[in-house]
Amino acid sequence: MIEPALLYLYLTALIAVYLSPGPDMALVLAVSASQGRRAGLSTVGGIAAARTLHVLGSGLGLAALFVMYPYFQTVVRVTGAVYLFCWVLKMLKTPLVSSDLSMAPTSVHSNMLRGFLTNLLNPKALLFCSLLLPQFTSPDRGALLSQFILLGGVLVSIGLLFDLFYVFLAGGMVQHLGSKMCNGTRARLRLEKVRNWLMIIVMGGMAVRLLLG
Repeated sequence: MIEPALLYLYLTALIAVYLSPGPDMALVLAVSASQGRRAGLSTVGGIAAARTLHVLGSGLGLAALFVMYPYFQTVVRVTGAVYLFCWVLKMLKTPLVSSDLSMAPTSVHSNMLRGFLTNLLNPKALLFCSLLLPQFTSPDRGALLSQFILLGGVLVSIGLLFDLFYVFLAGGMVQHLGSKMCNGTRARLRLEKVRNWLMIIVMGGMAVRLLLG
């Protein structure tokens, strides 16, 4: 059984991490601002699934594999960067349609996949799980597996709550901005252009960050 004081310390560490700007936060904010809350929620679902795999992977020792074979980590980073660059190119080649004045919406599965791969192909996320979880487990507190499941579940749940907060924060800000703007065609199209370029800048920045390690 994990002591309440230790669990409180663990929660504090998680909150500090999830409040820090990172690829997941940037992606959720950008998608929610550019495509709406539904797209943001789909992205959050993909990120949560990837975090779950990271927790399982850390328990299976994949982080140790990264340490033993650094080139494998490089392959994962480059793959993630290429994936993000492909999305940037796709958005650059897809012009805004003046008839509906909005970006062509992506499907729920597409947004989930984007969130899933963005988190999964970030080796730092796996290393974070592998370095954090063992700090709060001990054979003296009972079965390690039960401790690991509890801490992993808390990690995924807290991350999900923060991501949901970011979805509604971004969605609310965009709705407020849209209500303040003129309802004319030109003003609405200008807002959509801003949203589109926000996505391009955020995803391009994440790709460069992955390449630079």
